[in-house]
Amino acid sequence: MRNWFKGGEPWIWMTAGAVALSLIAVYAVVWMTAARGLVHWWPIQVAETIFTAADGSKTRLIGEVRDREEVSILRLRESGYRIDTTDKFTTRYLIKQGNRDITGTDFKWYPAPMLGEFTYPKDMIAVERREWGHFYGHLKAVKENGRIVAEGPAAWNAMRDRLNRSNALFSEILGIEKHEIGKLNYELERLRLNQRKLELQNRLDDAAKRDFDARLAAVNAQFGALQARLDALRAQIGRDSFVAEVMDGQQVEISLAKVADAIMPNDMNVFGKIGHYLSKFVEFIVDDPREANTEGGIFPAIFGTVMMVLLMSAMVTPLGIMAAVYMREYAKQGPLIRIIRISVNNLAGVPSIVYGVFGLGFFVYFLGHNIDVLFFAESLPAPVFGSPGILWASLTLAILTLPVVIVSTEEGLSRVPRSIREGSLALGATKAETLWRTVLPMASPAMMTGLILAVARAAGEVAPLMLVGVVKLAPSLPLDGNFPFLHLERKFMHLGFHIYDVGFQSPNVEAARPLVYATALLLVVIIVVLNLFAIRLRNRLRERIRGLEGV
Repeated sequence: MRNWFKGGEPWIWMTAGAVALSLIAVYAVVWMTAARGLVHWWPIQVAETIFTAADGSKTRLIGEVRDREEVSILRLRESGYRIDTTDKFTTRYLIKQGNRDITGTDFKWYPAPMLGEFTYPKDMIAVERREWGHFYGHLKAVKENGRIVAEGPAAWNAMRDRLNRSNALFSEILGIEKHEIGKLNYELERLRLNQRKLELQNRLDDAAKRDFDARLAAVNAQFGALQARLDALRAQIGRDSFVAEVMDGQQVEISLAKVADAIMPNDMNVFGKIGHYLSKFVEFIVDDPREANTEGGIFPAIFGTVMMVLLMSAMVTPLGIMAAVYMREYAKQGPLIRIIRISVNNLAGVPSIVYGVFGLGFFVYFLGHNIDVLFFAESLPAPVFGSPGILWASLTLAILTLPVVIVSTEEGLSRVPRSIREGSLALGATKAETLWRTVLPMASPAMMTGLILAVARAAGEVAPLMLVGVVKLAPSLPLDGNFPFLHLERKFMHLGFHIYDVGFQSPNVEAARPLVYATALLLVVIIVVLNLFAIRLRNRLRERIRGLEGV
């Protein structure tokens, strides 16, 4: 046994066990996130049952059974329920009854002994609205301009046809408002700033005023034409509506202009559910959010996260490599360099929120304000770069991840044999040529390792971004079709902050909880994809270096 311990085999097994436990923990987290997030879009049957209150009155309930749990009878009795049973525990159901504008609550727990048998009527509809969440009820009729055009079984097909028409009109209206009118508003703002700039320079003469007036009149004419189109489309989209009976028996009429989607989940087969699931998943990836980020898609957050990481990578890589090259290859190794290395290592342990405070104070208030004073005086007092934006967020994260890149690059440079440097110098190459053509290519895999670690950390950071650029909902993307196309001063959305906002700031936490898991899973996937791309590039560099060594 003593020889077994001296041989080190127990430590090998302990190391292997620690690695196995780490992998199990990682896969368990990913599996749990996927299991709770990916089921969000699967159609759930809408149940109907009778709830018997404590006073004996009976109420019809309609909704989706979202969860169930064991609860003590004593706890239910303390909550006011009268349950006659000798059992100590029973089941209670979490029912998503929707119709928040009517019932006031979206989710509610009901004890099983006070519920009747669950039934699933075929004519039950589940409606995803643009406001007030989901709606459940029995479809009764479809109306056009207040006149009934379909009732009974024929109402569903009529509703689907009119809903497709309404959604097409809504998409057209949204495109005009977001793109065409947005472009005109951007052009109007540019005209105003150009005029203000000439005023500050005392160059606004009569000819320039006439030119501005002519351009302004042309833009206003286009705006008037678009407004007329919008008025016509809005008149058309409000034409159709449907009537449904809710659980309290009243019939409610809802305009199809307020409906994003509608299904009959109790009458769908497997293929219909799969098709609906895929369409909602694609919508989650490519659409904009709505309903306080608890409905719709998260494309702006995906775009902002990827763009911020790419900008951060473009900034931190050259800075980190140059700093490491100087400290390893050019600087005299002494107490000062040792202090700098210790400082760099310590910076890696500084809380990220401190970097956010630094970015806000230095980049936004100092650097951004001075840029506005020097180059954007016509915009003042409204700031351009003097407010949080994606540029300052990327720079802040670049400084946050800079120690990782410096340390990894230095480690790679230290592993290049001294004989290679001496051989290159002996052949007549200068120190710069030796560094550029021999040393850096051999250290490039270590540089890529540092970049991979930087990307993995930066993509998941949230705290500093809350101070230097991230917002709950960005009206426009940092990259669009308006000159100069790349707008680094704009605020942006981020998947990490989106998770925080939906999970902890949402007015309807139960409805938003599956989206938290789905967004978290998507953030993990994006980080993995970015890392795989960098790992692939690092492996190709290693193969190239091996090929050069073989020659």
